[in-house]
Amino acid sequence: MIKIALLIPETAISAAVTSTRYVFNTVNKFMVSSGKEPFFDIQLVGFREHVPLQDGITFIKTDIDLKQPIDVDLVIIPPLFGDMKTAIELNKQTIPWIKEQHDKGAEIASLCVGAFLLAETGLLNGKKCSTHWAFYTEFKATYPQIEVVDGAVITEADGIYSSGGAVSIYNLLLYLVEKYTNREMAIMASKYFNVDIDRNSQNAFMIFKGQKNHQDPEVIKAQLYIEKNYHKKITVDKLANMVAISRRSFERRFKQATENTVLEYLQRVKVEAAKRSFESSRSNISEVMYDVGYMDTKAFRNIFRKYTGLTPVQYRYKFNKRYTA
Repeated sequence: MIKIALLIPETAISAAVTSTRYVFNTVNKFMVSSGKEPFFDIQLVGFREHVPLQDGITFIKTDIDLKQPIDVDLVIIPPLFGDMKTAIELNKQTIPWIKEQHDKGAEIASLCVGAFLLAETGLLNGKKCSTHWAFYTEFKATYPQIEVVDGAVITEADGIYSSGGAVSIYNLLLYLVEKYTNREMAIMASKYFNVDIDRNSQNAFMIFKGQKNHQDPEVIKAQLYIEKNYHKKITVDKLANMVAISRRSFERRFKQATENTVLEYLQRVKVEAAKRSFESSRSNISEVMYDVGYMDTKAFRNIFRKYTGLTPVQYRYKFNKRYTA
């Protein structure tokens, strides 16, 4: 039997806690119905008997106090709610416990922004990680020694797992079910919970807002120009001249400030504009392509897919209810 410790930190998101327990308990029921023994023993662990969750009003009762000795095969860290620095400070006493379990041989999995608490242990240093796309900038700035894999739904490195945002936690839970049981059981669970078991990207759900949380006024000026004039022909030389910086210095400063090259930034702004059009209008693919400044259908399709994981047609069908073929 696989022993799972579901950590209950303060401000944990209750839906993630209940969903995690529900998934493994449901798999146990599948096992029993097929004449087998339950496979997962999942216990809620925390430093209090009753831990306040994200709203500060709802409490969840733990099964085991973290001060008690415990041997587990897998520790799962649910997502935290609110300001990450505050949430980590509230739960700093869990950090040595997580490290201790890893040192004793347990695997560790973080769900969504639970990656922030996992990152505090140092166990992710030099490794790849996934988290909610809306927290990429904060995570990268706080933990530069960790590689965030843009768009990743699941990452795995030496027995340490992480998932992307929101419902991506189900993909990691199913991944763990398959790892510890078999593919058949994971597929059964995916059908029961209506989850696309092999979804491997959260890019289609990302919203690119541009990284402006920096102190480089010339780069911000260039960003604002791009976002206002993305449909026009924009060159690096033109932007560099506009802010009176040499091209080489401008490209270096732009990359440092935004984590994107100038070309990547322009592409992402164009794609974001195209996404909004596909979501809210009945314009055809060519019309949208021209509106955002592309003239080549193949190039537009490839760049759109690069940043969303979907073709323009797939994206429109997915997010525009008013569209009919």
